[in-house]
Amino acid sequence: MTINADKILAVKTDITVYKDRDTVLKVFDKDFKKSDIIYEALNQSVVEEEGLPVPRVLEVTQLDGKWVIRSEYIEGKTLERLMLENPEKFDEYLELFVDIQQEIHSKQTRMLTDMKDEMNRIIVGSDLDATARYELHTRLVNMSARNKICHCKFYPSNVIIRPDGSHCILDWVQAARGNASADAAETYLLFKKEGMNEAADKYVDLFCQKSGIDIKYFRQWLPLVAASRAVTANRADREFLMQWVDFLKY
Repeated sequence: MTINADKILAVKTDITVYKDRDTVLKVFDKDFKKSDIIYEALNQSVVEEEGLPVPRVLEVTQLDGKWVIRSEYIEGKTLERLMLENPEKFDEYLELFVDIQQEIHSKQTRMLTDMKDEMNRIIVGSDLDATARYELHTRLVNMSARNKICHCKFYPSNVIIRPDGSHCILDWVQAARGNASADAAETYLLFKKEGMNEAADKYVDLFCQKSGIDIKYFRQWLPLVAASRAVTANRADREFLMQWVDFLKY
């Protein structure tokens, strides 16, 4: 089988996504480890089995020496694109976005990586100064552990709205089980990183309103999430995230 280069849907630094009839091929560069590819496919399969609307994984294979995940193709537009095309409906789309995240958090599993354990591993092994590592570790240990499904990269670009109005959630590579507020902190920081400050504040208000979570508790997760993401971030993103590590001055 050959890949049709005329059907490219997306290009990232080390991943290219193609449309092949009614399926999607996510093609990884040769440097990717097989275990990482299988892990991503497993994440997507786990959330599918829990009843969330995600593209079905059809196979994991190799083409031209590169690992490929084949999934079903979902027709529609991303929420991000709809927000850009219809700015007058932004608030309506943002509320739908939060409702979809609440749907994700309504599911629980033990089949995904424990978010809290993974964050702690990253923070303890990071190059942050010893005082910061200790304070972050101590705070993280005292945060509530949960088994809710968390997307960990939930942003309007990862939600497709089909022509019939139904939705489908993409990109589960970082999925984990954990605390909904930690997942919301990830989303909030993504909005802030994109310079969408007003949207970020509206998002948090909606999330806390719909989840019944106190905003003070949500804010306690911001330095923890920022620290765990800063370790592997590029230089620009690391500078942005490190501002949030000191957000509550511990």
